[in-house]
Amino acid sequence: MKRARIALVIGIFCISVFPILVKLNLTPGVISAFYRMLFSLLLLLPYVLITRQLKIPNLKIGLLAVLCGVIFGSDVAVWNIAIQESTATQASLLTNLSPVWVGVLALLFLKDKPKTNFWIGTVIAVFGMILLVGFSVFKNLDFDLAFSFGVLSGVLYAFYMLISKEVLKNMDVITFMTISLAASSLHLGVVSYAINEPFSGFSDAGWLVLVIQAVVCQLLAWLLISYATKHMRATRVSVSLLGQGILASALAWLFIDETITLNMVLGGIILLIGIGVTFIEKQLVTFKK
Repeated sequence: MKRARIALVIGIFCISVFPILVKLNLTPGVISAFYRMLFSLLLLLPYVLITRQLKIPNLKIGLLAVLCGVIFGSDVAVWNIAIQESTATQASLLTNLSPVWVGVLALLFLKDKPKTNFWIGTVIAVFGMILLVGFSVFKNLDFDLAFSFGVLSGVLYAFYMLISKEVLKNMDVITFMTISLAASSLHLGVVSYAINEPFSGFSDAGWLVLVIQAVVCQLLAWLLISYATKHMRATRVSVSLLGQGILASALAWLFIDETITLNMVLGGIILLIGIGVTFIEKQLVTFKK
């Protein structure tokens, strides 16, 4: 469990740079997601083939891994569009509501139901996240394409977390990543071609950003997060990922001169408290039947 938590922390740091890279608008949203997956696959394949770590799963588990790839690729694509069409803050707020969807879906479909501490921690963390980005931002959200895609991203990610948790019970992380990345690449390649997004013609900076997204935000981050998901509750991992908002804000302040206010600092502290509550094993509140 200690290794899983360390992997989760490093993975969260790796994905925290993603909204800043996407907001540079150097490549279209869907094609950006395509190359993120494809480059990650091309980097992973030599290692998998040389070490012979790819283990062919049974048909059911293999199809679920493919489904995870399609869902995750779609999640990244719609989140890219949400960031580019609105703000990184609004898009991150909406997609990071995924723990709520994870909890609801787990309550409906999984035997391992969320505990009372999960719901308490989620409410605290979401409140902290709203304070972090500002109540006015939350109040003034426009129900446009960017808003819809931000919400859709959170829902897709919730499905991905729950399905991948079940798949990883029967599959090692390397095999899962290989299959899901291949599925994501094929899926996003077809979608990009269908909507006529360009596959080339980007600036050197654009290609560099795509490589960074693949190496840091996808391959390294999700190998670590998949390892954490395999050894921890999906609900706990999803709430912990809210911590990327704090790191993303700090990185935005350092590299693109965004202002950090007192509300953001307080919101970050409350968010971390909420995450911490979900890790408490002893129930804070019990209900008598």
